[in-house]
Amino acid sequence: MTITKSLMTLVYLGGGLGTAWCQSPQRVNYGKVALLEWYSANQTAGFTVGSRPQGVAFDGASIWVANEADGTVTKLLASDGSILGTFSVGMYPVAVAYDGGNIWVANNGSGTVTKLRASDGACVGTCTFTVGGSPRGLAFDGSNIWVANEGTNTLTKLAASNGGALGTFTVGATPIGLAYDGTHMWVANYGSNNLMKVSSSGSIVGTYNVGTNPFGIAYDGTNIWVTNYSSGSVTKLKASDGTVEGTYSAGTSPYGIAYDGVYMWVANLNGNTVTKLAASNGATVGTFTAGTAPAYVAFDGANLWVSNNGSNNLNKF
Repeated sequence: MTITKSLMTLVYLGGGLGTAWCQSPQRVNYGKVALLEWYSANQTAGFTVGSRPQGVAFDGASIWVANEADGTVTKLLASDGSILGTFSVGMYPVAVAYDGGNIWVANNGSGTVTKLRASDGACVGTCTFTVGGSPRGLAFDGSNIWVANEGTNTLTKLAASNGGALGTFTVGATPIGLAYDGTHMWVANYGSNNLMKVSSSGSIVGTYNVGTNPFGIAYDGTNIWVTNYSSGSVTKLKASDGTVEGTYSAGTSPYGIAYDGVYMWVANLNGNTVTKLAASNGATVGTFTAGTAPAYVAFDGANLWVSNNGSNNLNKF
């Protein structure tokens, strides 16, 4: 299914899937949105947002960030960081995801997710949906929104079209990170020190041990990458069968992770740095100073955005 949407940016479709120019109008490919394949590190001075920013997402033109302590999300123009709006959601929003037309927000303190129209941040119809306890992670699979509920050790699957509940599935302890590989949903179980590979019907296809306290996940077109928060490392696994390809050093308390088509970028929460790794072999390409407590990362087709939870701003690399 496709829709028409005006986007004024160059978008990179990574993971060996080619490139495309996003012009106005553009036909949105929901599969590419689901895989986050929209598409030298020089840091731009921080852009001030709300209090304790967490999850970050790109909608093709703008960056969205969840402000945990404010109960809001902020929308910034990706080209220059200008603020386009700040919108109220639930309590303690921590994660955001884009579905090709809307922004979804996980409200950790409310046990809900909020759906906002990406074009203007409006709530259209019913826009708040109850999920499990303490929702922490979000991912889009091309048709549905998946929510990791860290407080109830479950995943909730919602229809992106109307928020209708499609299922609740038990996973490991304290599920946090989510990533979609085109066929399966992957979840990082922080409390179980493993990843689970989940089918569209919610059945567990595989369970794979990684480092201590896995947190953030990203897909590079072939492999799944996960940050091991308490191990100071990231692990790379084949998406096809979960074989561990390698474990690589990162900074202190690696948290969020994102893929830019060539490199993996890791936010090191207690190191105040971002580590850049070659996706091909995990080699460290560089380590860059960020703000205080860098948490989540998102790629906009040209630049990487980092939410600094302790300094209430975003950095653009």
